Amino acid sequence: MRFPVVLHTDDGVRYGVTVPDLPGCFSAGDTFDQALDCALEAIELHLEGLTEDGASVPTPRPVSDHLPNPDYADGVWAAVDVNVSRFDGRAEKINITVPRRLLARIDDYVRAHGATRSGFLTDAARAAMKQG
Repeated sequence: MRFPVVLHTDDGVRYGVTVPDLPGCFSAGDTFDQALDCALEAIELHLEGLTEDGASVPTPRPVSDHLPNPDYADGVWAAVDVNVSRFDGRAEKINITVPRRLLARIDDYVRAHGATRSGFLTDAARAAMKQG
């Protein structure tokens, strides 16, 4: 999931980071790249706190939704990719039926990409639901 972030700087070197879709989630870094790395850590910690409190992971909105906010004027926009699967709750084992040839292709794919069958099927389901 990609969270838009807005970065501000006073000196062109150090950056403060705000995550508009996660009120109260802020970060900073001594360089632009470090600020983005720190933003990822801040987002993960924020999501961990939300889910521990029983809340769900919010869906990030497009940058265009945030542009009218004067707090973000003159900011530089970026997106931080966050693997939210660990915040989805406890995993549950299921039994499904898949055609044997398709299963072999899935297994070949995940082996080649250093993934797992479960992770692949979960990502495929998320992608399909996002499109539909």
